[in-house]
Amino acid sequence: MSLTSDPPIDPPVEPPADPPAAKEAGSGAGPDELTVVPVRHPWRWVAIAATAVLLAQFLNGLITNPGWEWDVFAQFFTAPTILKAVWITLQLTFYGTAIGFALGIVLAFMRLSASGFLRTVAYGYIWAFRSIPLIVQLLFWFNLAYLYKELTFGIPFGPAFFSFDTMNLVGAMSAAVLGLALHQAAYAAEIVRGGVLAVGSGQLEAAAALGIPKFRQLRRIVLPQAMRSILPNAANEIISLFKGTSIVSVMAIGELFYQVQVVYGRNGRVVPLLMVATVWYILLTTALSVLQHYVERHYAKGAVR
Repeated sequence: MSLTSDPPIDPPVEPPADPPAAKEAGSGAGPDELTVVPVRHPWRWVAIAATAVLLAQFLNGLITNPGWEWDVFAQFFTAPTILKAVWITLQLTFYGTAIGFALGIVLAFMRLSASGFLRTVAYGYIWAFRSIPLIVQLLFWFNLAYLYKELTFGIPFGPAFFSFDTMNLVGAMSAAVLGLALHQAAYAAEIVRGGVLAVGSGQLEAAAALGIPKFRQLRRIVLPQAMRSILPNAANEIISLFKGTSIVSVMAIGELFYQVQVVYGRNGRVVPLLMVATVWYILLTTALSVLQHYVERHYAKGAVR
């Protein structure tokens, strides 16, 4: 008979042993005992092999096909006439971009203005210049003297102070720059407007609460952040404008494509001369893409880790 009130202590019960089937399935196996089988992608390798074969065939034909006439290509690639044409193409791109984006920034802020009149004018400009084909705009500016014999300056709807003839005012090069710039401004305005709208309105409210002037808000807060959204689209537009300068060949301006046409019109070597233009376009577009990369990386500071 027990002399205490404590209940009797049962002996410890050992856990049942795992069945042999569970051990064979590896339920208690450690990470080092597991076999890792990589995922196999047989169709990916088939696609790689097929693409490699097609690429090798293309390169082989590019090198061995005598129709490409690489000797003629080498002869004209750095010819003085071609280099001069490349320089004219770069000038058209630079002036068209500079004037187009300067006007585009003005139009973008007109569309963001609280004034309904300014918004309507900016929207009308963008609508018109995006609707009319570029070649039509270029021909209109080239024939400005046909529409307006002279331009006068004075009081609106009143007496004129002086006037001058428009016959020699707008030449082929001036008409090309004007047409490219005004056309580019319509697209640049929407790019800039989209970048500005991407900046949160709360930041402007905070800046206004701190008493920061409007212009400083724009220069130090809005534009540095908007540039991250503006740059990729703006770079695409500049590259498109660079290639689109070939359209001014209808005005007999000696840019790259026009000059290539003149040369192969004389010697009949169409394919190698077209390759001259193609390689120059590729090289200069690649240079613009590299410049775009570094500019984007500059404005991505603090946003990309």
